[in-house]
Amino acid sequence: MDRMKVVPIGDDIDRGELFGGLDKNIKNIESEFGVDIIQRGNDLVLKGARVDEAEGILLEMVDVLSKGETLDEQKIGYITDLKEHGISYKAEHAGEKLSRDIICFTHDGKPLKSKTVGQKQYVEAIREKDIVFGIGPAGTGKTYIAVAMAVNAFKNKEVQKIILARPAVEAGERLGFLPGDLQEKVDPYLRPLYDALYDVLGRESALRLKEKEVIEVVPLAYMRGRTLDQSFIILDEAQNTTPEQMKMFLTRMGFGSKVVVTGDITQIDLPRGKKSGLVEARKVLKGVKEIGFCYLKDVDVVRHQLVKKVISAYDEYYRAHPREQEDE
Repeated sequence: MDRMKVVPIGDDIDRGELFGGLDKNIKNIESEFGVDIIQRGNDLVLKGARVDEAEGILLEMVDVLSKGETLDEQKIGYITDLKEHGISYKAEHAGEKLSRDIICFTHDGKPLKSKTVGQKQYVEAIREKDIVFGIGPAGTGKTYIAVAMAVNAFKNKEVQKIILARPAVEAGERLGFLPGDLQEKVDPYLRPLYDALYDVLGRESALRLKEKEVIEVVPLAYMRGRTLDQSFIILDEAQNTTPEQMKMFLTRMGFGSKVVVTGDITQIDLPRGKKSGLVEARKVLKGVKEIGFCYLKDVDVVRHQLVKKVISAYDEYYRAHPREQEDE
């Protein structure tokens, strides 16, 4: 049975930002909850079976705008996701301090902030612990946040060097067919790390620091035999390491260093029969209290909202067809 609710909108609220271009925000809520939303003066009138849920989302959106925050598609999706889990965006973000919220500033002065509760917990874990594992699906900002934290630590003179490593498991025999020397051959596999670095530092600054060897972007194999003091070390795509490689990497850590390991255990590209070093590390190291494990979820996805839907669709499919995943 259809019901009706009225949501008042104050004069201080920008209708254009609340409604979105061509009323996209309102139309998305109507579609999501099966309600009709009509503007009458300073009120929005909601009609439908799920008006309580739609009202909750709209009130959260109004609250965000009343605090001077921007309201984009990602944030609206995040507010909606939290509501589906019975969590209020307002309650989760109450009492935040801006100085703790900002990770660092980009080369053009833009503040980088954690956008979700999961990301905030990830940032705090990196601040507090010397080894942190960030585990979660694509689009949750695992690598980007780690790179931003590394740059911030370097700018604050907490470390003297930034080292970004990644296994190139896809390379195999095909590596020989690529042109150039070994570094040029593996660079395509390191591109996501370069992209994050350029975005935070700026291309020229990043390349200048790379020339001085203050920043290294290297394949994981280059880490063997080294001891790294006063360094911020990031291992990306760690689900594609073997247990031996993971142990080798973690034991490179020297005095005054910080290590962040990122990965997605649902996207393991190792050959059949090979164990993932990330999966094993979760079991082996779970009792070491000085090591932090942060699990980001699809609610923490900060890319296009379709990314979250793709991840959810795959998860649901593989839960329903577990044998197909095993046969891959």
